[in-house]
Amino acid sequence: MPRIATFNLNGVNGRLPVLLKWLDETEHDIVCLQELKTSDEKFPVDAIRSAGYGAIWHGQKSYNGVAILARGKEPI
Repeated sequence: MPRIATFNLNGVNGRLPVLLKWLDETEHDIVCLQELKTSDEKFPVDAIRSAGYGAIWHGQKSYNGVAILARGKEPI
């Protein structure tokens, strides 16, 4: 059974080290992120892919934003 979790980041770029550590320690299969608070262009996709997760996201500068991460796969 897949392990699924949610994480309210309150700013993905400011909390990126915390997110990457949490992803490494928990090894969830699917992670739903909320409150990205960054534009699509500034979403840290390279760091997340380096952590072993594919990502799909929709952000808004300084406001809202969500992402779905999948360990070892690209979500569609």
